[in-house]
Amino acid sequence: MAHDWIGRVDRKGEQRLIAQAVRGDSDAFAALYRAHVQAIYRYIVHRVSDAQMAEDFTADVFTRALKSMSTYQDQGKPFLAWLYRIAHARVVDYYRRRGRRPDEAELDAQPIAVTDDVEGELLRGQAASALRTALSSLTDEQQQVIILRFIEGLNLEETAVCMGKNANAIKALQHRALRALASRLERSGFDLENILSGLS
Repeated sequence: MAHDWIGRVDRKGEQRLIAQAVRGDSDAFAALYRAHVQAIYRYIVHRVSDAQMAEDFTADVFTRALKSMSTYQDQGKPFLAWLYRIAHARVVDYYRRRGRRPDEAELDAQPIAVTDDVEGELLRGQAASALRTALSSLTDEQQQVIILRFIEGLNLEETAVCMGKNANAIKALQHRALRALASRLERSGFDLENILSGLS
């Protein structure tokens, strides 16, 4: 998936909106919300595998962001990086409270769309389910790097900003994550390369 790093707002436009939102301009914050809400939702839904919960968590992320807006400081990093960190903290908090990771039954409880291509939909659904299950078995940082790099389509530098690491560390983390993911998917009879190409 080709991801537009700063949504529909260019960097200068985003900085202007941030400055206005910091001063309490609700229209400016609404514009930032529209630019980034889909990216945050996609990130969360791949972590919790529940659309309704992801919608609730996304709303919570932007509520938290709005409450913290008056103290926000633009340190030269895209606003989306800050939102990803809030979303990540929300997901971590959710699993910490539950005391466990999602199990396979929860991840498989996804509706299958009724279309003319039922077989194709089933295969895509099985591949998506296998990917979610494999992802859930990775470490927290490995999950993050896979979602940001291959589902959100961020490059190494952008992912590094979001995760607070340097590009070389992200490259090494990505290598380990892909190797672990490929191994888990192969055990389920799926090919990592085919699944990732289907996301783009």
